[in-house]
Amino acid sequence: MAVTDTENPLLGETTCSSLLHKLQEIWDEVGENDEERDKMLLQIEKECLDVYKRKVEQAAKSRAQLLQALSDAKIELASLLSALGEKSIPEKTSGTIKEQLAAIAPALEQLWKQKEERVKEFSDVQSQIQKICGEIAGNLSLGDQAPSVDESDLTLKKLDEYQAQLQELQKEKSDRLHKVLEFVSTVHDLCGVLGMDFFSTVTEVHPSLNDSTGVQSKSISNDTLARLAKTVLALKEDKKQRLHKLQELATQLIDLWNLMDTPSEERRLFDHVTCNISAYVDGVTVPGALALDLIEQAEVEVERLDQLKASRMKEIAFKRQGELEEIFARAHIEIDPPAELLADMDNQIAKAKEEAHSRKEILDKVEKWMSACEEESWLEDYNRDENRYNASRGAHLNLKRAEKARILVNKIPALVETLVAKTRAWEEDHGISFTYDGVPLLAMLDEYAMLRQEREEEKRRMRESKKFHEQQSSEQESIFGSRPSPARPAGPKKVVGARANGGVNGTPSRRLSLNAHQNGSRSTTKEGKRESTGSIRPAAPVNYVAISKEDSASHVSVSDAVPASP
Repeated sequence: MAVTDTENPLLGETTCSSLLHKLQEIWDEVGENDEERDKMLLQIEKECLDVYKRKVEQAAKSRAQLLQALSDAKIELASLLSALGEKSIPEKTSGTIKEQLAAIAPALEQLWKQKEERVKEFSDVQSQIQKICGEIAGNLSLGDQAPSVDESDLTLKKLDEYQAQLQELQKEKSDRLHKVLEFVSTVHDLCGVLGMDFFSTVTEVHPSLNDSTGVQSKSISNDTLARLAKTVLALKEDKKQRLHKLQELATQLIDLWNLMDTPSEERRLFDHVTCNISAYVDGVTVPGALALDLIEQAEVEVERLDQLKASRMKEIAFKRQGELEEIFARAHIEIDPPAELLADMDNQIAKAKEEAHSRKEILDKVEKWMSACEEESWLEDYNRDENRYNASRGAHLNLKRAEKARILVNKIPALVETLVAKTRAWEEDHGISFTYDGVPLLAMLDEYAMLRQEREEEKRRMRESKKFHEQQSSEQESIFGSRPSPARPAGPKKVVGARANGGVNGTPSRRLSLNAHQNGSRSTTKEGKRESTGSIRPAAPVNYVAISKEDSASHVSVSDAVPASP
């Protein structure tokens, strides 16, 4: 084989040619034959090929590793871009493998840094979400656990979703905290009014609600809110019951004071009790106003006054009887004999007040009915006055009154119907007849309805009679001709004012002639002897019995037609 026998004189390095030349010199000096020389050269050539082959294999392996690294880099780049939601970066497809790797490396490094920052942001947001959820659920240990971040989706859109969820939870937390503080404030006010220990009360709900414990964050869990609401309801109910109890005691105190003429100086000692006698539950806000010791103090005073009253019972018995009779009189109820009244005065008075209260609504409507009937009677007199439209003094006032009276009269049927329904309902509930000064109210209403119907029928007959007379007059005029009517004698001018049966503007005194034999006196002397006053009980309005039949042949006076108008 040919061997180049050259050296590199410039570099002064040993080359394959120089070594082969040196080997030939040694062989010449030793005297190796050509066969040995060829054999040795073949061995050297084989060894050189093996070396080249190994180098090529190493180079190919290195290239394959670089290609794999380039492929992995591209996959990782695509994965990071997808996870971060970033736009794809233009790839360098020309150049050597190392050049392509060098071009991708800076982008990968930047994306890795961006991914670490994004993961930290996700972790922070998710930690806050997890913490608030734990606070709402009442499990604070959830906030101590590290959140699991999904690194496959680190886009800004996903981060915005978590941030929006965090904002909603923060708002809910703020709302819950506001509710908790409102409840705590309400508990504080109620405990103050009731004279209770506020700190022990809220600590029983949750220790974090007590500021003295040093807990930074207050519990906002569903359980805490529910227990706070329950506590507030319980305190409000306790407040309501205590106020009711205190008002009962205050009423008893005032009754006992009035009964025994207690001086004002002694009464002023319990102003803090009596000042809330008519107060609403929400209106009592003074600290300690409903404390238990205050209620106990009032109870002791009531008990003392009761004992004092027992010792002076004989002295005040007749005074209480007078009070009872006054209540019965205002409610238009028949009075029991004095002996029965004195047996149990307090119970009788309580019972009388209760019955008077149950009759109040009906009695108010009776008063409206009577007033309306009086206006109706006045309106009839006014309509009969032929000079009502003259420009006399006070005519405009009567005209206005007439307009109002017509409106009121039109409401009478509905008022009577309502009164009948309520009276019947009252009688069904109480199982007794509703009497007005001893007369059944339904009987009064039935009589009024009957007389009103008779009066309407009489008016109809009068209109028909008048129409008949006018028709006859017109027929006579057509036969004999018209003739002047005789002058009507001048009479005194009728003034709309006082009626013949008494009262102002035709308003009679309210008395009823029904069951007159039942009328009696209600006053009693301190010795228990009744004195007849001769007073007549209030009754139905006059106009339902005073039927006007003016200019009618069938005219009947009030005193002849029906029982006397009261």
